[in-house]
Amino acid sequence: MKGVAWLSASPWAYPALEVLHLLGVALLLGSLVVLELRVWGAGRSLDLPALARLSLPVSLAGFGLVVLAGLALFAAHPGEMLANRAFVIKMGLVFAAGLNAAAFHARGGLQKADAMARAQTLLSLGLWLGVMICGRWIAYV
Repeated sequence: MKGVAWLSASPWAYPALEVLHLLGVALLLGSLVVLELRVWGAGRSLDLPALARLSLPVSLAGFGLVVLAGLALFAAHPGEMLANRAFVIKMGLVFAAGLNAAAFHARGGLQKADAMARAQTLLSLGLWLGVMICGRWIAYV
């Protein structure tokens, strides 16, 4: 089979990639939510820098898995995905979440844990929730 057509033809490859994609989402968002809750003041007994040293690499590994599996899933149906409004919105939200994360870290949000950092973490959660909603919606639009 040509290119990545085998992904669609295989009874297990595409579903396995979806599982890897979801595992990446779980790693990314699970660790982010814990860190963002700490920025909001939950678990004050936990040292924020130490928690960040643990959770940020897990988040990055999850994001890497999401990207790799997502690219393979996209490659199986690029035309359909680009024509799918939910997919396009999802990609825009992922881009916005990345910009928000870059701005958060560039301004030292973890060190400040101030009102702006809390606003950025709230925005982060909202953007990632939107990504998840759009990701599920892809199959239905």
